[in-house]
Amino acid sequence: MITHIGTAMMYVSDQEKSLGFYRDVLGFSVVTDQDMGGGTRWLEVAPPDGSTTIALHDAAAENKQPGEGAYLTFACDDVAATVDELRGKGAEVSDPDEQPWGTFAFVEGPDGHRVQIHRK
Repeated sequence: MITHIGTAMMYVSDQEKSLGFYRDVLGFSVVTDQDMGGGTRWLEVAPPDGSTTIALHDAAAENKQPGEGAYLTFACDDVAATVDELRGKGAEVSDPDEQPWGTFAFVEGPDGHRVQIHRK
């Protein structure tokens, strides 16, 4: 039986730049960083204590365009506080938007990957 989402793939133009964003700005941990041979690198990150990882895969190695792929939302306890924290780390973040179904904001990542943070 399926228990959870294992890995979401994001195609990026620069794995180091993307790693810096997810690790240093969003606070994710590096789960896997290994050479796959032929100049290909497998790089996975995850939120602290998260069970789902994001693979930051070299777009050129798969004949993909950077930014092509997953649309991700990340849960948090306090959207306004998270927006302030991310802005303090230099991230471009929208103002929190409160709706009847929840509060959310968008964070602009490398290669046009726009991720959402939300609280239900």
